[in-house]
Amino acid sequence: MTSGAVVVLAGGTGGAKLARGLLDHAGSDLVVLANPGDDVEIHGAHVAPDADLVTFWLADRIDERGWGLADDTFAAMDMLRELGDEIWFNLGDRDLALCLRRARRLADGATMTEVLAEHAAALGVAARVLPPSDEPVRTLVQADDRWWDFQEFMIRRLRMPPEPVVQDVRFVGAQDAQATAEALAAIGTARAIVVGPSNPVISIRPILAVPGIEDAIRASAAPVVAVAPFVEGAVVKGPTASFLHWAGVSADALGTARYYGDLLDGLVTDEPIPSPGGLALRVTDTLLGDPDARRRVAGEVLAFADELRATTEGTA
Repeated sequence: MTSGAVVVLAGGTGGAKLARGLLDHAGSDLVVLANPGDDVEIHGAHVAPDADLVTFWLADRIDERGWGLADDTFAAMDMLRELGDEIWFNLGDRDLALCLRRARRLADGATMTEVLAEHAAALGVAARVLPPSDEPVRTLVQADDRWWDFQEFMIRRLRMPPEPVVQDVRFVGAQDAQATAEALAAIGTARAIVVGPSNPVISIRPILAVPGIEDAIRASAAPVVAVAPFVEGAVVKGPTASFLHWAGVSADALGTARYYGDLLDGLVTDEPIPSPGGLALRVTDTLLGDPDARRRVAGEVLAFADELRATTEGTA
C-alpha cells in the first residue's frame, strides 16, 4: 500500500459518501477539503453545510434525511416559528448548537481550520476535515436576472416554478483568500487526490477557486482522479445538470471530464465514454447506496490511483 495522505475534494452528499468509503481504507490518512461556498450565517449561527455533512458522515452520525445529525430534534426552529419568524433554513437542535459554537469560536479569533478540527475530534472522527482557506468564500448564483445567496437559491428558488436557468456563478472572496498551510501540506504529501462525485461547478470549483489550491494539485506527484457525479447517465441529487449546462459542457461523465480538463489524470465512471485527451478511464458501478458499495467504490478509486502513479513512476 502506498503511503501518504488521501486528499478528497468534496461537497454535497456524493462527496461525503465517497469520503466515508475512503475512511475504511485510509483511516487517519484521509484528508477532506470541504467546499466553503455553501456557508451561511443564520439564526445567529455560522453554518458550514458541506464541512459538517462530511463530518457527520465520517462520524456515522448522519441522519436518514441525508443531512444533519441523526435523531436530532427541532424544538428551536419550532419555537422561532411560534414567535413569528419565517424559517426557511432548518437546523436541528444539536446541529444548531454546533453552529452557534462555531460562530462564537470564530468571533473569538479561532480559524475555521481549528474549529473544524475541534468538531471532528468531539465527534470521534480520525480523519481531517479542512477548509481550503480560513477566509470566507461564498457562492452566488444569478438566475431570474438577480443574484441569489447560494442557500436561498437552493432552498427557496429551486422549490418555486418554473425551474430557473443559471445565468452566472460567482465565488465571492475567493480572489482575496489564501490557501491554508494545512491544505497545501496535505496536497503536497498526498498519495492520491480524489475529486468526489460532487457538483463540479458549485461544490468543487469553490475549492479550486482559492488561490494556490489548483496550483498545488497540479504540482503534486499524486495522481488526480475524479468520480463522475452521474449514475447510469443521471444526476443522483441536486441541480448538477443546470450548472454544467451553464459552464458549457454536457451533463454527463464526458462533460465532467471536459469541465475539469487537464487537471485530471483519471476519471471513474459507470458508463463507457470517449477518452478526452487520452484521459485514463475506469468503468465501474459508482452507486454509493450502502456501506459495502461505498467501501468497494472507494477501494477501486484508490487502486486506480495507485495504478496511475505506478505507470507515471515507471515512465519517469
